[in-house]
Amino acid sequence: MALPKKKLQGLVAATLTPMTETGEINFSIIDQYVDYLINEQGVKNIFVNGSTGEGLSLSVPERRQLAEEWVTKGKNKLDNVIIHVGALSLKDSQDLAQHATEIGADGIAVIAPFFFKPVNKDALIAFLKEVAAAAPGVPFYYYHIPALTGVKIRAEELLDGIQDEIPTFQGLKFSDLDLLDFGQCVDQNRLQQFDLLYGVDEQLLSALALGATGAVGSTYNYLGKKTNQMLEAFERQDLSLALNYQVWELHRQKLL
Repeated sequence: MALPKKKLQGLVAATLTPMTETGEINFSIIDQYVDYLINEQGVKNIFVNGSTGEGLSLSVPERRQLAEEWVTKGKNKLDNVIIHVGALSLKDSQDLAQHATEIGADGIAVIAPFFFKPVNKDALIAFLKEVAAAAPGVPFYYYHIPALTGVKIRAEELLDGIQDEIPTFQGLKFSDLDLLDFGQCVDQNRLQQFDLLYGVDEQLLSALALGATGAVGSTYNYLGKKTNQMLEAFERQDLSLALNYQVWELHRQKLL
């Protein structure tokens, strides 16, 4: 079984895609973006070309170039660069997965196909397995976000036996409000030691209480410092302070 180069835990910023006024990707600012995340927010893990980065609205060449830029600029600075390679086309997804391997990404993630949707667990795993095979030896994460994909297959059901089919499977980005499903993923995970990353920023404290090993989210681009303080308070079992930080984030979201 392939093992991750580095454990993926703590905060993972779902990066935005910087654009110019004419709609081109502004690659020149990514080096500055990396330094900002590290120095100002205390975040050293990133999730590229996901929902926040509007990866599915970019062309495959744009996604490849953007992934390469993040890996290059993050080298020896960031701990983990995870590239989302999901696409409606299996071949596009495989192409992006293979490219992520070639450029030295620390992991890949895949969303469920959302036009012709998989109707059951076996169909979904069959798709994910084909993508993972294009990136042998690279940690593989399933990106569970049913509100956008419309794929209602429970994550807990998917995890059952998934590593038998996908040996590189390393964890889950769980972007859903169903904390019962997430809690069952945690309970099922006690032996496998998967990375269980929660993706609804406003509910992170609840997910931590259930056993989340980390979090992926858009707000960690600008609330990383505050959220790291919440993680530290939770680790010290100062739940009152941790709750204050979570409520502060909720208020902040209402103001945006």
